[in-house]
Amino acid sequence: MSLWGGRFQDGSSAMFRRVNDSFPFDRVLASQDIRGSIVWSRAICKAGVLSKDEQQQLESALNALLVKADAGELDFDASTEEDIHSFVEATLIEQLGDVARKLHTGRSRNDQVATDFRLWCREHVDLLTQDLELVIRSLLNTAKANQEVILPGYTHLQRAQPVRYPHWCLAYVEMFKRDLSRLRDLKARLNQCPLGSGALAGTVYPIDRQEIAEQLGFASPCLNSLDAVSDRDYVLETLFAASTSMMHLSRMAEDLIFFNTGEAGFITLGDQVTSGSSLMPQKKNPDALELIRGKCGRVFGSLQAMLVTMKGLPLAYNKDMQEDKEGLFDAMTQWHICLCIASEVVDTIKLDAQRCAKAAREGYANATELADYLVGKGIPFRTAHDISGQVVLGALAQKKAIEELSLDELKKYSDLIEDDVYGILQLEYLVNKRCILGGTGAEPVAKALDAALAQFAVKA
Repeated sequence: MSLWGGRFQDGSSAMFRRVNDSFPFDRVLASQDIRGSIVWSRAICKAGVLSKDEQQQLESALNALLVKADAGELDFDASTEEDIHSFVEATLIEQLGDVARKLHTGRSRNDQVATDFRLWCREHVDLLTQDLELVIRSLLNTAKANQEVILPGYTHLQRAQPVRYPHWCLAYVEMFKRDLSRLRDLKARLNQCPLGSGALAGTVYPIDRQEIAEQLGFASPCLNSLDAVSDRDYVLETLFAASTSMMHLSRMAEDLIFFNTGEAGFITLGDQVTSGSSLMPQKKNPDALELIRGKCGRVFGSLQAMLVTMKGLPLAYNKDMQEDKEGLFDAMTQWHICLCIASEVVDTIKLDAQRCAKAAREGYANATELADYLVGKGIPFRTAHDISGQVVLGALAQKKAIEELSLDELKKYSDLIEDDVYGILQLEYLVNKRCILGGTGAEPVAKALDAALAQFAVKA
């Protein structure tokens, strides 16, 4: 059934239907379309379009459809409908006849699909919020279980300064907290109701749009009918939030892939999130993490495609906007899957504390402490930096750590170096000295971890 065929004498070609019909993918909006139709039937009943009996017939039939839709029991397979809107209307007409033909009075597919899509996005924002919190809790649990572990921190993938493992975990917690805040922000903007805007200019019927918005759980109606039917900012924002969060997941995956290598050996991952090789029996590959990293491009592509689709569209609705759904549906599915598997991966992490500490001691990570030590002796930092660099060169030549050099050897670089230097060159000192807010010292890390555990209701 077509919702627009009266003006046409010839039917659509098979190829046109293939490019035009959206039912193969927009049928996932069935529940949202039915809920919107229930509220619309009430609105046009109040406007005098439907009698109370007709509205009750429609609402009863729609509620029965909604039960099936929510249970995944609607029979889509044999349908040749153009889109989900025509499917719902055709199903109602089959049951109720002409009463069902009144349902679309004053409504356009333009405001209908915009309403359905906002409802879908709002529900999935809530789902992804839960997924993000799941990953955060997993990170907090592993941080809590390994509070004393120290590992190298890196810049340029070179060992830089040692950090506590919980500090590393909390860095990603901060990223995912920002992802949560983006979802909350975009939800506030998408939570406006387009229904009642018609095709682009509003409707002639005395519809209470505020009441419609409230019944559908929206904060308010959209304030401009042209914008209401043509706005897809909420799709772009959702795709941007998904892309940013996927980038965070990919960065975490990259860290863990490296930590899991034989060269680093800081962690091992569980069998349930790794795979083997068809040729090499010794292999245990971090495939879950690699797939997270790989799926980023897929989600980024959906954002780019939507930006390009929207950039040249005049007001108001254009059929180009049908391209908004498949990319978002796929991006949200991939984001959901990646968040869930990331949580599983983090839950399986087992740390090798000794291997982490050994690596943290290597790489001359205490060279900065030596420079700071010299600053404490009254040497300007730039001069102290140069001296410390010379010490590193001397230690490298002897294949020793800085703390393995004798006091006499160290004094060759500065007479101000005394026995007390060895205390500040120790791993625990390097870490715990950084007690400033946001630092990797034991005290600030413990406070930050406790605050996050309380915020996300993780049992301490």
